[in-house]
Amino acid sequence: MYVKTTAQNASKAIAAAEKIWNQYNPGYPFIYNFLDEEFNRMYQTDQTVGKLFNSFAAIAILISCLGLFGLAAFTAEQRTKEIGIRKVLGASVQNIVLLLSKEFIRLVIIAFVIAAPIAWYAMNEWLENFAYSVDISPWVFALAGLLAIVIAFITVSWQAIKAAIMNPVRSLRNE
Repeated sequence: MYVKTTAQNASKAIAAAEKIWNQYNPGYPFIYNFLDEEFNRMYQTDQTVGKLFNSFAAIAILISCLGLFGLAAFTAEQRTKEIGIRKVLGASVQNIVLLLSKEFIRLVIIAFVIAAPIAWYAMNEWLENFAYSVDISPWVFALAGLLAIVIAFITVSWQAIKAAIMNPVRSLRNE
């Protein structure tokens, strides 16, 4: 049985409902719940899963940035002589940063192109289980892709700038 009431009249409505319940169904105890509390209980697991998902996503982003940072450091170390030659021939810091960053940015774009349709499908399947479903806008994926590219660029550019401002004499001394 559902009874619609306001917050001021809740106690009167509960007492009236209990009286009617005991009049027509005295063999069963009168137990009541507020609908807003029921809705909160229903979605509490989703909220907890959301918090866990956000925490694990942050950890995954941190680990991937560390891996990307290590890979950028390795690539910069491998290409030290090339960077030194380019600097001697007049390449600017921006040119060297773009040279080292574009490979990683390309890989991030490829990963995004692969992951975006899978994420869109998974999110649509999950959202269909709710009574009021929403459609996922394409701008959400565009924003996520742009954010991934920016994070990758910042991570890689740290090593690229470090390699670009290094004295080319040190890298070419062994030649």
